[in-house]
Amino acid sequence: MNKLTVALFLLIIFSGKIGYSQNQFQFEKIDPVEKGFSINKLDSMGSFLEQAGSSSLMIIVDGKIIYDWGNSNKKLLVHSIRKALLNSLYGIYIGNGTIDTSLTLKELKIDDINSLTEAEKKATIADLLKSRSGIYHNAAAVAESMLKKMPERGSHEPNETYYYNNWDFNTLGFILEKITGESLYDLFYQHIAQPLGMDFSNNIITVKNPEEDWEIPDVDGFYQYETNKSKYPAYHFRLTARDMALYGQLYLNKGKWNGKQIVPEKWIEISTEPYSLTNEKYGIGYGMLWNVLMPNENRGAKSFYHTGVGIHMLGIYPSADMVLIHRVNTEKDYNFQEGDFYQMISMVWNSKENGDQ
Repeated sequence: MNKLTVALFLLIIFSGKIGYSQNQFQFEKIDPVEKGFSINKLDSMGSFLEQAGSSSLMIIVDGKIIYDWGNSNKKLLVHSIRKALLNSLYGIYIGNGTIDTSLTLKELKIDDINSLTEAEKKATIADLLKSRSGIYHNAAAVAESMLKKMPERGSHEPNETYYYNNWDFNTLGFILEKITGESLYDLFYQHIAQPLGMDFSNNIITVKNPEEDWEIPDVDGFYQYETNKSKYPAYHFRLTARDMALYGQLYLNKGKWNGKQIVPEKWIEISTEPYSLTNEKYGIGYGMLWNVLMPNENRGAKSFYHTGVGIHMLGIYPSADMVLIHRVNTEKDYNFQEGDFYQMISMVWNSKENGDQ
């Protein structure tokens, strides 16, 4: 075996997926002034982010970086933004006819440790995508704030009302795997991470019944089982801000990347329509695995986003041709608060000379 062969052999062993790291996409950086942003205001925002305890903030306009603060290459838990990541996979498999959203849980043979009623089993995949299943069963990775708002079992029919429901989201992950016969992480790697050039090596593990003070594993993703609550695991992702920006840009491009339609444009349009009004005061609705900012007197066009623990952000603003990513290292003790988040959002728009959203 010659030296070149040995070198290639070692590369394959230690990289896992040969050549992948060499194909990572790099955004072009441009002067923010070219896109109507104030450098002084952006600098002031950087000082605020430092003081508040952010990890990173990226602003992409017209597919180019106009602001990149902090460590945008550090992998961190995305928390609830995992739901927006699942949106693309459902779009692909609904688009190619593999998934029929009218299928009911009964037809899919879905049940759980506290048996579902016949009424609950009438919920469809579409109901789960809209978080309107009417199934108020405990689930993995449920925050106390979610539990406090959970209705009583049997209090609503499927598609009768909205409740932000981790049971729906976790079960959607299981259903995707059941129908396709593949891991959702493998599907994400194949359909999204590789084509976009993400730093996602598909290093996945399973965590069962973690203790309250457990440490987040240093992997790209993990299934979190809580077997005393539900059969269905939460599916967590750890991504860099840069990779989240790539995902956001894919949606800003209406699902197209390098001339190829990855996520059906029609699906993006349908899944970012508001099917439930979740905050009338601020004109916020919920679509299918996305929050939707609806047009109103202060907002000329629809935009959509997802947050994680109220401080991570993946925002897509089509009218401004902008993607906004904000990260906080929530894998350790942190000081950044929800009030800081809203102030940060305000500072982003105020740094834009015309302030359009």
